[in-house]
Amino acid sequence: MSLSSLNFFRSLRKGNNQFAVIGLGRFGRAVCSSLYKMGYEVMGTDVDEKRVSQALTDQVLSHAVQLDSTEPSALKESGIYEFDTVIVAIGNYLEESIITTLNLKEAGVPHVVAKASSEVHVKLLKRVGADHVVYPEHEAGCELARALTKPNIIERFELDPENSIVELITPDVFHNKTIAELQLRNRYGVNMLAVSYDGKFEINPNPNKRLEKGSAMVVIGSNKDINRLPI
Repeated sequence: MSLSSLNFFRSLRKGNNQFAVIGLGRFGRAVCSSLYKMGYEVMGTDVDEKRVSQALTDQVLSHAVQLDSTEPSALKESGIYEFDTVIVAIGNYLEESIITTLNLKEAGVPHVVAKASSEVHVKLLKRVGADHVVYPEHEAGCELARALTKPNIIERFELDPENSIVELITPDVFHNKTIAELQLRNRYGVNMLAVSYDGKFEINPNPNKRLEKGSAMVVIGSNKDINRLPI
């Protein structure tokens, strides 16, 4: 997560219970469904009336309207400009995505999240004022590549492009050794944050605890140092 992303999420209002999603394809429907299941009021829109009807039938949102989001008057009439956070989920249609994002920002919508389909699209969305851009295909591809090459890493949270927190399966060579004996900071440049015992994580584990193969451990460090671990 970049510092600009961090600033964006800090700016979101905790009391915000309403979201609008423009574009009801697979990505947009997934966002609607997740927010709606969590109890938020979700308004969805799409230029395709069939998608709007299907979303209402499937009950993945609170309300849905058919409109052309490249038309500022249609957005205004629908009330979308009154929302605090709007997600532009029409990433596969570059022109429509750019114009919609521009319309929202020119109307003063505080938080606009937009889906991109390419690196050029990312740059264009940022240029017209998108507050946060997601590029799910790229992120999924990177995640798959990491999973295939480092299968012992269960989960990765990127602090920035160079540093991460990772949950990994405890390497076999660490079995029955204490955290103190391993000297992770001196040997590998990483710090231990947590270790799992009996299905539960112990945060800031005792240095004299012995590790067990097959359990999980969480470490923080640079990606370069994490890659030095025997995994």
